[in-house]
Amino acid sequence: MRNTRAAAALALAAAVGTAAAGVAPEASAATRGCDTSALQRSLDAIVEAGDTPGILATVSSPACRQVSLGSGVADILTGRRMRGDERIRVGSITKSFTATVVLQLVAEGKISLDTPLTRYLPNEKITVRDLLRHTSGLGDYTSSDEIDALRDRFKHFEPDDLFAIGLRVPRSDKPWNYSSTNYALLAMIVKQVTGNDIGTEITRRILRPLKLTGTWWPGDNPRIPGRHAHGYVYDEGKRYDTTKWNMTYGGAAGALVSTTSDLNRFWAALLGGRLLPAAQLKEMRTTVPADPARMWPGADAGLGLYETELKHCAGTWVGHGGGFNGYRTIAASSPDGRRQVTLAINRHPSEITPRLLDLADATLCALR
Repeated sequence: MRNTRAAAALALAAAVGTAAAGVAPEASAATRGCDTSALQRSLDAIVEAGDTPGILATVSSPACRQVSLGSGVADILTGRRMRGDERIRVGSITKSFTATVVLQLVAEGKISLDTPLTRYLPNEKITVRDLLRHTSGLGDYTSSDEIDALRDRFKHFEPDDLFAIGLRVPRSDKPWNYSSTNYALLAMIVKQVTGNDIGTEITRRILRPLKLTGTWWPGDNPRIPGRHAHGYVYDEGKRYDTTKWNMTYGGAAGALVSTTSDLNRFWAALLGGRLLPAAQLKEMRTTVPADPARMWPGADAGLGLYETELKHCAGTWVGHGGGFNGYRTIAASSPDGRRQVTLAINRHPSEITPRLLDLADATLCALR
């Protein structure tokens, strides 16, 4: 396996900026052991700077067990504060759940990682491995003009629809090209071999066994049930509440609703060996360089996850990121699954992503 570096595939609807940015002095302190006061000050500073209406964080470690924090507001109209346990749309972090299901099916002998998918792509050598790590070259359906955000906000999409749209998007000739079309096809493959849609398999294989009660596959329901953060998009000085959305558009690539605490539990279970046999987890963490024009320098992509060298201490972090209209999330874990931090804001797109990445890095280094 390569000594991998990182990336978080942070957008369904928009690419992530690649330039690193400095962070506030508070961020470098992050937390010590389980003293989260410095992390709380960092969250407060991000909100006070006007970068986002609200922000969530959950840290997990042997010393902390699990602590959730919040700052700012979950709902601008009512002024309801971020408490720390709000549900959010986690966007592309859904890909990590989808990849886990696919690799479970590989372990069961129902899917092959390296057999060309000629049933779906005749006369091509694209494999499931290529889909999982974005080396297929397929165009990204999220960049297609066939889908209009306002017109199609509540429209139902089948994975077949998204895959067909993606095939009409120009292909990439780069070795690595981030594309949600890959995961639309993976949803089709899962349905073929199990008879169930990907949401059913994620729920059956991951959410229920791990008791991730804050995580939910929305299907056609545009609402987020229970306590949740509203999502906001700012465009030309105007603010739009984008909370309600039919997430069949995201599907296997980005539909999940979750909480920062549930995401920590997922990464702890995955990297701790509770969801995959050792052979499939090793495959998942075998990486290739990602395109720095889409991600950032040093990004290495595995099968549904990313790995990066830590800046504030030795070692690497493993995880994923997600962005959808009104939300952005970073989920980072130590490779052994013992320490996690997940940060989420209720604004997208946002220029503070590099700051969030650095805060996650610093926090993970300080956890014990």
